[in-house]
Amino acid sequence: MGTTLLLAFNFPPLGGGIARWMGELALRYPPRSLIVSTGRHAGSEESDRRFPQPIDHVGLRATRLRTLNGLALWTARASTLVRRARPGFVWCAELKPAGYPARWLRARYGLPYGVIVHGTELLLLQAKMGRSRFKRWTARELLGGASVVVANSRWTADLARSVLGALGRRALARDVRVVPLGTTPSHFRPGIDPGAVRAKYGLDGGPWLLTVSRLDTHKGIDTVIRALPAVRAAVPAARYAVAGVGSRRAQFERLVADLGLGEAVRFLGFVGDDDLPALYNAADLYVGASRRYDLLAEGFGIALVEASACGLAVVGGRSGGVPDAVRDGETGILVDPDDPAAVAAGITQLLADAGVRGRMGAAGRRAVETYYNWDRVARDLIQIDAELRRESPPAAR
Repeated sequence: MGTTLLLAFNFPPLGGGIARWMGELALRYPPRSLIVSTGRHAGSEESDRRFPQPIDHVGLRATRLRTLNGLALWTARASTLVRRARPGFVWCAELKPAGYPARWLRARYGLPYGVIVHGTELLLLQAKMGRSRFKRWTARELLGGASVVVANSRWTADLARSVLGALGRRALARDVRVVPLGTTPSHFRPGIDPGAVRAKYGLDGGPWLLTVSRLDTHKGIDTVIRALPAVRAAVPAARYAVAGVGSRRAQFERLVADLGLGEAVRFLGFVGDDDLPALYNAADLYVGASRRYDLLAEGFGIALVEASACGLAVVGGRSGGVPDAVRDGETGILVDPDDPAAVAAGITQLLADAGVRGRMGAAGRRAVETYYNWDRVARDLIQIDAELRRESPPAAR
């Protein structure tokens, strides 16, 4: 296999699902067959040491890559990497800003590139395309200029097909690839002693419901809070823990107070990777009631498969890409995420039957071992790379 260039605005040590995905991909490409081009973050030098691939940093902080000057510097640096390493394929971790240097490399060197899409950016793009001819032209050049578009779920793929069809790129729309995400089953696993995490975060009693998420409106945390009085009417000891940070925390805390839930809901703040597996093991049921909210939606939901990896049954919102992460009736159940009564019914149903929870948790673990894991995700992407790459990029025109 020849060399591949990965253009990534989101890359470790940056947090978030896209950065996690790109880091896991870099760990699994054959050693030194991938060059990562990205910005610089605090902690980049230490983070880079764990990768078997060269990590090439543009000479400015990652946050500047979205500026005109940053894009010019990134494109120039990527061009230098192409001349030196002569890659046969380029991956864009996200449409913007990575699509800009990728499109230029295609025009200059004839290099094919693939764009990975995640969901929400396509909703935003749809809205902007209808209002701006320039945005439509940009989308046609960046997304429509790709050799392949890879989506993280069937929902995201359908959205990509709709956008590409509107841009007149129907052949590309017909070949959108779906690569559902995964996790690391050796890290997220059942049987981890939760005692220390329970003590650290004050998770006594229970049963505990758990959500691991940014505190954003579309994550459905408010719906779970609204469902909790009905859940506690059936299971009085039930409590709800939320791990994550975000701008909506104060709003959610006010809702908890308004509903008189007090200590029944606990906001844990940021929980690092070292504690997360034990936190999942401390819970009795995972709830991810994500929903469509304005131009925000859940493209897949990595935390859902992390919970499955730890042997937890899952209640997921039937929205966005969540149905690709939760096998309804097998690894969990899907409910209407806009309806607190439906969420409460799903939670109560599973809390009432430990046998069903156990079977779903075991099925979730098997699904992660056989499918929802980063090894399979990387194999899928490497196969797409092998199909589309050109081994001898032409000289610059």
